[in-house]
Amino acid sequence: MEILLWLVPSAVVTAAAMAWVSWASRDGRGEVDRDVAAQRLGRALAKDLPAGTRRTSAPARDRSTGIAVRPSHSAPASRGTTRRAG
Repeated sequence: MEILLWLVPSAVVTAAAMAWVSWASRDGRGEVDRDVAAQRLGRALAKDLPAGTRRTSAPARDRSTGIAVRPSHSAPASRGTTRRAG
């Protein structure tokens, strides 16, 4: 049981942080009127984006598995290479 005493300081700090966050984020701090917020949102959505900032989908990337894979042997065997059985 004594070995768990090293957890006490971290538990106290965690509890204090949780209490501070719950106090700091309580209702009524910096509240904006709903109508004003709706107007701001409407104006932001109505704006046109500048020409260079239009988002496009990311290009499809090959998913690397971390394993090196040799290309298939679909080339004709007349290049002087021999295949080993096995």
